[in-house]
Amino acid sequence: MKDSLGGKSIILRLELQTEMIHFGQLITVITENGGDVIAIDVIQTGPNWTVRDITVSALEQAQLEAVTGAMKELPGVRLVHVSDRTFLLHLGGKIEMKPKVPIQNRDDLSRVYTPDVARVCLAIHDKQENAYKLTIKRNTVAVVSDGSAVLGLGNIGPYAAMPVMEGKAMLFKQLADVDAFPICLNTQSTEEIITTIKHLAPAFGGINLEDISSPRCFEIEERLRSELDIPVFHDDQHGTAVVLYAGLINALKVVGKRIDEVKVVICGIGAAGVACSKILLAAGVKELIGVDREGALVSSGAYTNPMWNWYAQQTNPNQLTGCLSDVLEGADVFIGLSAGGILKRSDVERMAPRPVVFVMANPTPEIHPDEIEDLAGVIATGRSDFPNQINNVLCFPGIFRAALDCQATTINEEMKLAASAAIASVVAPQELNKLYIIPSVFNQEVVRLIRRAVIEAAIRTGVARRMPREFRLEGTL
Repeated sequence: MKDSLGGKSIILRLELQTEMIHFGQLITVITENGGDVIAIDVIQTGPNWTVRDITVSALEQAQLEAVTGAMKELPGVRLVHVSDRTFLLHLGGKIEMKPKVPIQNRDDLSRVYTPDVARVCLAIHDKQENAYKLTIKRNTVAVVSDGSAVLGLGNIGPYAAMPVMEGKAMLFKQLADVDAFPICLNTQSTEEIITTIKHLAPAFGGINLEDISSPRCFEIEERLRSELDIPVFHDDQHGTAVVLYAGLINALKVVGKRIDEVKVVICGIGAAGVACSKILLAAGVKELIGVDREGALVSSGAYTNPMWNWYAQQTNPNQLTGCLSDVLEGADVFIGLSAGGILKRSDVERMAPRPVVFVMANPTPEIHPDEIEDLAGVIATGRSDFPNQINNVLCFPGIFRAALDCQATTINEEMKLAASAAIASVVAPQELNKLYIIPSVFNQEVVRLIRRAVIEAAIRTGVARRMPREFRLEGTL
């Protein structure tokens, strides 16, 4: 899951009357209100006054508001203004476009634009696949959203979703050197979204769908995958699934259980829940039960959500019925993709010995890990402040790096399974334990290993249009 947490900070510009207040008193008040002073800058001074910028961090926004309020009431202190460091980082957006070569004279101008560029245009017109060689298509992904299901915020629309998409573009570039461009569409019509993306597709080597609500996201992705010849990947579904399975590979090693023998219960059958279920079934899970607000999904049920009807036909082989607590009896694995607080300690007590518990609701997990630390064999969350964070960032940069490098027509299930295995392999056997089943998003081996494994899977399954040079030289495939 994507990380929705993180420390918050502000910069307070304060004018202090030095005869009325000592700096130590100021720091004490900030600390008492939950703030932590991490930087102090002198801006201006006088005989009996000083202006300083105080950078204050805190875990919660409410603590920063308490600090700000206290400064307004403190004798001898005038709050000049407050700068939010997160907002400062976003001023003017977080990304920019730069030319790869400078235009310094008329000769350069003629080659990059007119008239010489015409020869390049005609080369692509005569052979369309030349677009991969001669345009940004070779290394560019569109990050597309309608803002209907932004993590932790819901349906906030395209304008408000843009900072998230910009951030994703930054991660693509920094982690995998993929050029990504954020595109937020001012429509939530399924047909309009599909049509618009199809019209945009010639410029891009891949489409990353992001924060589109369920169940519309299923049809949008399915249609685009069938109607485009470039990879279309809904990260909220498949990114979560790939990283979750990577974590489960290692978690089952820790508890000594086989994937084809475990009973798995997934709570929350939305976009991520369906994708996680599909990859687990493909990986060999035999007994998988999905639970949502109507209880365990069974093939005899009739659901208004068409995806639930499909899901019920593919899962729950023993036709278990009832609520979450009912079907957890004897389960080896719990995967939560639902809401905070719905899992109880008594539920985990009824699971099989040393259960694997993935509680990935953000910002509040289905159960606080501390409540079941003595019961669970392995615990993972979607948060960065607990061990074993299931974070999509581990997945999408490497998968798209691979797909672009081999000019894949799609990202199929075999490529996703390969990505999961690659992520899991980053944790060496001697490092593996209940608190370390998944690598850090900043581990530089992650993208490299995913790239190789996914390209191999793409070539093996016939969806690669290009074999990268190192694979040709090795002659291994």
